[in-house]
Amino acid sequence: MSTSDSGENAPRFPGGAFETVLPGESFGVPAGVPDPGVLARMANEFFTALPEFSQAGQSAPAVPQLNAAVPGAAAALPASGNPAALTSLPTTGIPTEAELRALPASLAPAAAPSLVAGLWPAALPEIPGGLGAMNLSALPSFSFLHEIRPLFSYPMASPLAAAPPMPAVKIPGETELRALANNFSSLATPQILDSGSYLGAPQVSAATPQIGALDKLVSFAFLDEVRQLAPAGTLPAAEPLRVSSALLPGLNISSGPFDVQSIRRDFPILQERVHGKPLIWLDNAATTQKPQSVIDRLSHFYTRENSNIHRAAHELAARATDAYEAARDKVRRFLNASTVREIIFVRGTTEAINLVAQSWGRQNIQKDDEIVITWLEHHANIVPWQMLCAEKGARLRVAPVDNSGQVLLDEYQKLLGPRTRLVAFAQVSNALGTVTPVQEMIEMAHRYGAKVLLDGAQAVSHMRTDVQLYDCDFYVFSGHKMFGPTGIGVVYGKLDILENTQPWHGGGNMIQDVTFEKTTYQPPPGRFEAGTGNIADAVGLGAAIDYIERIGMHNIARYEHDLLVYATEALQRVPGLRLIGTAREKAGVLSFVLDGFRTEDVGAALNRQGIAVRAGHHCAQPILRRFGVESTVRPSLALYNTCEEIDALVNALWNLKQGHGSL
Repeated sequence: MSTSDSGENAPRFPGGAFETVLPGESFGVPAGVPDPGVLARMANEFFTALPEFSQAGQSAPAVPQLNAAVPGAAAALPASGNPAALTSLPTTGIPTEAELRALPASLAPAAAPSLVAGLWPAALPEIPGGLGAMNLSALPSFSFLHEIRPLFSYPMASPLAAAPPMPAVKIPGETELRALANNFSSLATPQILDSGSYLGAPQVSAATPQIGALDKLVSFAFLDEVRQLAPAGTLPAAEPLRVSSALLPGLNISSGPFDVQSIRRDFPILQERVHGKPLIWLDNAATTQKPQSVIDRLSHFYTRENSNIHRAAHELAARATDAYEAARDKVRRFLNASTVREIIFVRGTTEAINLVAQSWGRQNIQKDDEIVITWLEHHANIVPWQMLCAEKGARLRVAPVDNSGQVLLDEYQKLLGPRTRLVAFAQVSNALGTVTPVQEMIEMAHRYGAKVLLDGAQAVSHMRTDVQLYDCDFYVFSGHKMFGPTGIGVVYGKLDILENTQPWHGGGNMIQDVTFEKTTYQPPPGRFEAGTGNIADAVGLGAAIDYIERIGMHNIARYEHDLLVYATEALQRVPGLRLIGTAREKAGVLSFVLDGFRTEDVGAALNRQGIAVRAGHHCAQPILRRFGVESTVRPSLALYNTCEEIDALVNALWNLKQGHGSL
């Protein structure tokens, strides 16, 4: 199901605990969540039920009613359902923290049933003895009031007189609160967004309001305080909401906060020391480090599951096959491909491009046909096409870039024509970090009937990937660039194209039947996976995808963008440093040259400080020569890098410039 699915077929969890509202579907009130009119009515019931209380011998002032015209659900709202109607509620006070602390260990029983029963899902655990068994004075703080106050306001309350214990109530878990906030009715959502209570960022796009809200949601920290009211062991620990990718295909969603120090602890190699200094790994465009979960998954495979796959009847073969094919499905979900039959395992991006060139390319590129690439390409997206053109008598055409390193779209369009059979370009430049306008370039190529191969090697660990959204015909990437093992990569191809493409490699596993006269091949993807594949590392790639999805690609992209901005500004302050590639849209690559120093000498000097960068041509000589250089120093960022590491890099460069760093 694509992300455009909506209406009655949209997946839901009934009962109010969680309801998914997909893009294109109007917001509704989830089961168990009252609309604003009901909230106002319940507030009135709560405060009118409170007993009179004495303070300095005087009765408390009468409690004003909240919109007395609301007899039932949403009755006071205009027919149009305009959320602005909520602003008609009288402005009154709300209890202070001191006043709440003064409350006794019980509340008025008349208020509890109507307030509690309508708000929280019925499946939550009960607290033995109710609130009467709890000690409200133990509550550390009522910080959640700062989130509630902008939405509704209530009269100032004086301390309550003692009241009989109220019936047992249910306290929601963090998962339920996140789901409620994410799926709140369209009438209440504007007030929540405008108040800034739950959302610490600008309003989300209208296309995906519920996803954006979840992205920006700050933690419900007050739950940790409320839980202290309950007897030990009566409330389960809350887990951050993880929206299943099966429910929202192609979306890599996590609502947890981004804690870089916690993430760094997941990567054991970051505890390494180099030349007596803590390792600072800024060579992520070459390869990323591996989290412990990936290392453990590889170990588990070799100790518990190791076997060849698909063709044996014994238990380990079944385990290995299940793990391998589960990894394929994780890749499908991660890319938002429509079926696992579109996912081919290869050794890496280089083999992936060669597979397309030698299978689809050989079959479809003819004499005088044209293949279009850009100046930004890695050698792996140049050489295979040169070889194919030389073999077929086709032409290789190259789209130029401007002085910032961005593709000149007008010039690119001029290269497209009736002879264009294929366009192949990088989503992110490995040498400059330029993010290309993917959808626009693909649409332009498709107007001429050309197929498009998108090189995602430098993109998959930094930004969300959706092959159906891009509408690319092929997508390729390497596992080791996204915290997975080396020696594993992926080709995505549209199923109808793969079904009509002959295989490149021949051998075992890719056949249906073999005689000395004829061989028939497996359907995709099997026909493209000859021999014994890299089973363990495919499983490790699946574990890397699990790791990325637990953190949330939106969290990673947001953090890395901020880090890139910080690093760019800091490096530009170094005297004599010139950044190569300054496109407006960039990922975490910072190529530079330093006046008076060879790039290899700068790399060596940084290495002595424990700082790992790449110094050279980065397998992208044409684009560097476009900027008049043969090589650059290339720090490149990942989710575990920090501003402190950028400061160490900049300080080392300053010292080198001032003659304090040895060459």
